[in-house]
Amino acid sequence: MSDKTLRKGNEALAEGAIRAGARFFAGYPITPQNEVPEYMSAYMADAGGAFVQAESELAAINMVYGAAATGTRSMTSSSSPGISLKQEGITYLASADLPCLIVNVMRGGPGLGSIAGAQGDYFQATRGGGNGDYHVIVLAPNSVEELGNFPKLGFELAEKYRMPCMILADGILGQMMESMSFHFDPIDPNKLGKFDWAVDINKGNRGKNKVFSYKGDNLIDDVVERAKRYGLIEKTEARYEERNTEDCDVLLVAYGLSSRACLEAVSHAKKAGLKVGLFRPITLWPFPSKRLAELAGKVKAILTVEQSLGQLVQDVKLAVSGTVPVYLKAYPSGGQPDGAAILTAAKSALTGGKEGLFDLQEHAAGFTYECKRDLSLGVQGDRKGDNK
Repeated sequence: MSDKTLRKGNEALAEGAIRAGARFFAGYPITPQNEVPEYMSAYMADAGGAFVQAESELAAINMVYGAAATGTRSMTSSSSPGISLKQEGITYLASADLPCLIVNVMRGGPGLGSIAGAQGDYFQATRGGGNGDYHVIVLAPNSVEELGNFPKLGFELAEKYRMPCMILADGILGQMMESMSFHFDPIDPNKLGKFDWAVDINKGNRGKNKVFSYKGDNLIDDVVERAKRYGLIEKTEARYEERNTEDCDVLLVAYGLSSRACLEAVSHAKKAGLKVGLFRPITLWPFPSKRLAELAGKVKAILTVEQSLGQLVQDVKLAVSGTVPVYLKAYPSGGQPDGAAILTAAKSALTGGKEGLFDLQEHAAGFTYECKRDLSLGVQGDRKGDNK
């Protein structure tokens, strides 16, 4: 435990990771998460660990692979385009059953995008951004305090189930400053014991340990065995927070910074005599579908609020299976949620109106598009051809 201090989100996260026993960090600069590697470069050595400024995102994630194979609490951090570059390494970590911590402080996209905070990486994180059948555990903080404390939970879950864990934070959380405290005492990783699977000096009668990302002819068995773990995680590790859900007509569903704006909307609604509640997924994978489905049976409408074009809303619709209308308030590519605007959208969801809601088909109404090309060039590009 610690006294409250004023910290920036990225710095709280980095300090929380060191306190949680992280002893290897490899990363490459990208805004808006640069304070994480900067902090690690200053303090990781003092904790007895190693910091590496890698030559690229690809190098960083593969360094984490090597360190994780030794059983060391290892991590990397980046922001959206950088995490995209790490996807091959992440799928290798998953296939080798190696625990590690990956941090994505999201920015607007697609492509290079902007440095504004966003939530457009939801699909990438929750669906497994690389190739093959795999998952990573995904934790979504909504405060500087959670950013500082989630690394401990992330390492524990990663090691328990031998798989990568990701902390998915939007850029504003990484940059904002709040008073916070750590809810755990610093951990000495040397006192945690060694994993029986880890690559280490071969002592005594123990056989040699080998870590493979591909284990030969039994890939089907490996994938099926891993799926059993995933099924157990979905049963036991789903986490969420509820506010005013006991007797609400409209249920807001949001994570990260969006959930904080939703709390403002809930407060406005209470003053206006409206019954609006909030359901915040803390684990985006496993998604808390069971509890959300239970709540769906008690409300008149659900409004998903997210800083993307509409990704979280797909899991919400899957969870409630059409039992209640699901609407979307979207803030894509760096748009910032606003409590008053969310409340307007919530009223529309309740009354069947459209003000403040986002629907892709409605959005496209009246829009026409035609793609043209110069057929005189023919199929060979710059060589003229017969166009009969």
